[in-house]
Amino acid sequence: MVFNIKDSGRRRIKTDFPREVKKIEHVWIPMSDGAKLSACIWLPVDAEENPVPAILEYLPYRKNDFTAIRDSVRHPYFAGHGYAGIRVDIRGAGDSDGILLDEYLKQEQDDALDVLSWLAEQPWCTGAIGMIGKSWGGFNGLQVAARNHPALKTIITLCSTDDRYADDVHYRGGNILASDMVWWASTMFAYNARPQDPAVVGERWKENWLDRLENTPPFVEEWVRHQRRDDYWKHGSICENYDDIQIPVFAVSGWQDGYTDSVFRLLEHLPKESKGLIGPWAHEYPEVATPEPAIGFLQEALRWYDQWLKGIDTGIMDEPKLISYIQNSEKPAVSYDERPGKWVGDPSWPSPYVKSQNWWLQDGQLQTDPPETGEEVLIPSVQEHGFYSGVFCPFGQPGDLPADQRLENGKAVVFTSKPLKEKIELLGHPVFHAELSANQEDALIAVRLMDKAPTGESTLISWGMLNLTHRNSHEHPEKLVPGKKYQIQVKLDSLGQEIPEGHRLEVALSPTYWPAAWPSPKSVDLTISMGEHTFMELPVRTPQAEDEKCGKFEIPETAQVMEREIIRKEERTREVIHNPITGVWTLADFSDEGERRLPSNGIQYGSKNKNTWTIKENDPLSARTKSEWELTLAREDWSVRLETDSEMWSDETKFYLVNTLTAYEGEKKVFHKTWKADIDRDHV
Repeated sequence: MVFNIKDSGRRRIKTDFPREVKKIEHVWIPMSDGAKLSACIWLPVDAEENPVPAILEYLPYRKNDFTAIRDSVRHPYFAGHGYAGIRVDIRGAGDSDGILLDEYLKQEQDDALDVLSWLAEQPWCTGAIGMIGKSWGGFNGLQVAARNHPALKTIITLCSTDDRYADDVHYRGGNILASDMVWWASTMFAYNARPQDPAVVGERWKENWLDRLENTPPFVEEWVRHQRRDDYWKHGSICENYDDIQIPVFAVSGWQDGYTDSVFRLLEHLPKESKGLIGPWAHEYPEVATPEPAIGFLQEALRWYDQWLKGIDTGIMDEPKLISYIQNSEKPAVSYDERPGKWVGDPSWPSPYVKSQNWWLQDGQLQTDPPETGEEVLIPSVQEHGFYSGVFCPFGQPGDLPADQRLENGKAVVFTSKPLKEKIELLGHPVFHAELSANQEDALIAVRLMDKAPTGESTLISWGMLNLTHRNSHEHPEKLVPGKKYQIQVKLDSLGQEIPEGHRLEVALSPTYWPAAWPSPKSVDLTISMGEHTFMELPVRTPQAEDEKCGKFEIPETAQVMEREIIRKEERTREVIHNPITGVWTLADFSDEGERRLPSNGIQYGSKNKNTWTIKENDPLSARTKSEWELTLAREDWSVRLETDSEMWSDETKFYLVNTLTAYEGEKKVFHKTWKADIDRDHV
């Protein structure tokens, strides 16, 4: 994960604002229990004479160093247009007091309510507040909105979810998301071990640091203890009661992001004033995101906040409820600089412009007519299926995206349509329906949907998976009866995609998808019954004349990015390694996220991350994932270094977790600890 701003000839730097801006580097915000949170505030210089609304971003990612660069292009921009930009480090992060014990705890929400109350009482604030945030900050924006603080009038949530169990980095379709479960936990394991800044908190930094090192748990242990949708995951999932949110929400994502699906659910269930925007982007703010076209998102954010925090009619409510980007067909590539396509608008979601079109599976083909007679097709386990699937949630780094799916299709059973006679446009969720049986009581199914070019290249456009013991409920899983037929549905990831005339559709099925899905405890054979119950349901959108009016965005515009010195450049490698002698397959992903120095405060920081996923052919119990981090933080003669190692593996009945943390002050080792846990498998 790299929080950086890349200069672009398509981005305009704004230095002349309607309001002159001042920055307050360090502000302590008191909590009701006596703790203090650390904040940075950007204000118009005359805000006490002419108060302004506030825009809060509330994160665990350290305002003084790790997000300082990205904060510098956004919050001064808001302040220059008559807002207070507020960046608060949550409890246990950065210079704030305390320890961060897990994601999205009630304490985090309670603290946010205290922050909102404090902001509303400041002489420079009108009392009207909005929130903005990407990823963690998008999650907690939704969660805090559900708490109904009177000062919070609206939020902008980017790359976030309303469902912490079914639509996040831990579980997907009831399966452990092996590509991300340990990686993300290891990321927070390392991040949480960073100390407060001695220049801000003084000598007490060391005592707090040692407390954080000793008492911050590896989050992964708790995540793996909750393998079904229980109260642990219901907390913080606003889908449990959408009616809790009574304010307008602007939900934003991109087709490469891991959290696109939530935009559709939010628009369906939240107040009618809510809006959605989906571009071609990865997990990033749209004014700096890849692939192009990036847009003038900060201008759109200002229109939204002017509407709801200043009462100015900006015309935004006259625009479609959902504006999304239909991508042109492209041959597969693991990175794209640009995705050609078009913007379209839908007045509601579900949209009256989108209708289902069914494609039945029969004799290795996809066809639009249901088959008269059915056959049974065996889908065997190939444990190394899935290595070319790309990362679950791309951040825009080189190599993030799926490779040509011809590399995968020999390890699955594939059904292919005839060349399309006319172009179709897809918007929404494909849904795979099937009648099937399994030879084991625990099993999963992975489904891939591809756009196959006339020249043979196969581009992954959507995928989904289902733990078949969760076929009726994520909360109450049920073992399969081997050989018994079940009717199931697998909702694939949402998409906005053109399929041109002459191209073919492909559907690939498998009971394995490593490293996306943790393998079933035993090798599985699925039997799919062809017939009226086995088909792919596609969301086909009819183009509208009004689409021409959509997407008239300004070019990206930001404040001037802060000065920074590059000590070490970023580097990323991602390799699939196959040892034909041992039959072991390995995905090795290394990201040197570089090292930078910020002249404004003298802080120098850097990180390196190595992740490996291995599996042996024909052996589901050989699956193993390992994540390693090195983080450095320094200023002049003060420096710290953190090294972490996190591993997970399993047998037929248990998961095993080992997390090790070593901390150095200068070159002196000051802390070393290993956490171990073994946890029963629960229908996974």
